[in-house]
Amino acid sequence: MMFIDFLMIFICLVVFILFILISVAFFTLLERKETGYIQIR
Repeated sequence: MMFIDFLMIFICLVVFILFILISVAFFTLLERKETGYIQIR
């Protein structure tokens, strides 16, 4: 029972970290696009 609980916590942590990384990467991409658009103008 304890091992299953540990596994669930570990999986949730990994998913949470992945979500943060993806959101940061998306935000950086959006920011780059925006600055590129401003520089072209």
